[in-house]
Amino acid sequence: MRIETEVKLDFKDVLIRPKRSTLNSRRDVDIEREFKMKHSGLTWSGVPIIAANMDHTGTFEMAKALAKFNVLTAIHKFYSVQEWKDFADKNPEVLERVFVSSGTSDKDFERVSEILKVADCPNICIDIANGYSQHLVDYVRRVRAAYPHKVIMAGNVVTGEMVEELIICGADIVKVGIGPGSVCTTRRQTGCGYPQLSAIIECADAAHGLKGLVCGDGGCTVPGDVAKAFAAGSDFVMLGGMLSGHDESSGDVFEHEGRQVKRYYGMSSEEAMKKHMGGVASYRSSEGKSVNVPYKGAVEGTMQDILGGVRSTCTYVGAERLKELTKRTTFIRVTQQINDIFTPYNAG
Repeated sequence: MRIETEVKLDFKDVLIRPKRSTLNSRRDVDIEREFKMKHSGLTWSGVPIIAANMDHTGTFEMAKALAKFNVLTAIHKFYSVQEWKDFADKNPEVLERVFVSSGTSDKDFERVSEILKVADCPNICIDIANGYSQHLVDYVRRVRAAYPHKVIMAGNVVTGEMVEELIICGADIVKVGIGPGSVCTTRRQTGCGYPQLSAIIECADAAHGLKGLVCGDGGCTVPGDVAKAFAAGSDFVMLGGMLSGHDESSGDVFEHEGRQVKRYYGMSSEEAMKKHMGGVASYRSSEGKSVNVPYKGAVEGTMQDILGGVRSTCTYVGAERLKELTKRTTFIRVTQQINDIFTPYNAG
């Protein structure tokens, strides 16, 4: 046993210090990025935000809505091959903006192979809760060998050495985050995790040294957190809770305590495991929770709010392009970042 005494930081622990800027308007900010992927050799351009591959947010409907913003969607693992075929046939222009999601079993590999036969998607997301398992490394190698020209995103991890291993074995993008999600209880159940801002800073440094990329996954609750993730060095930012509760999210709208809500739950929650796997296995515990989130209507309004916030961040530090944000950012430690005396539900 050893103890590291260096302080690690989360989004709530910092603010971005404003600097003089020559930008006159948010419209002058370019929030699109272009990346050439290390292994696949493909070039991708667009707004580097990804809807999480949860069954609530990683839907075909979400993909169609976000594609209008040049934003990506990681499609959840529970659509059938036929549903993928129907989606691809009707929406070929959206395919380049989605990821096919996969676990690490032989069954997952077979399923992804079948999907890619009917939907020529360029992106694969290999997603497990504990990215430190050897079977993730082995599976990334297997997928890279089978699909040398596909973009592979894999995770989740929170330390530089594991980022480096995943990139070396074939990942173009490494997903960073253990426990920061709004419906994740991993930290409560296991005591394991890493504050998300520090995880991004350290993992981005490791990835960029190998010409790889990172995707900050989890912990963003407001547009300012998304901006902080980019400022910390994240190339992509994955969002779950911020995109929950919309028309494009799965589930029905119902009334609860006088409000219209939708059901939202973590993919390791008891509710998700009962729905997709018949229940929680006897050798494990649930590492997610289920909540009712306010119904928010179409996701378009939320995306405009998020992208407007990121543009505004760039104007505060003089970054004409999102690419410049991390170079122009100075984080300052704070004890409070938001005055929340008036919340949406008690402001009258």
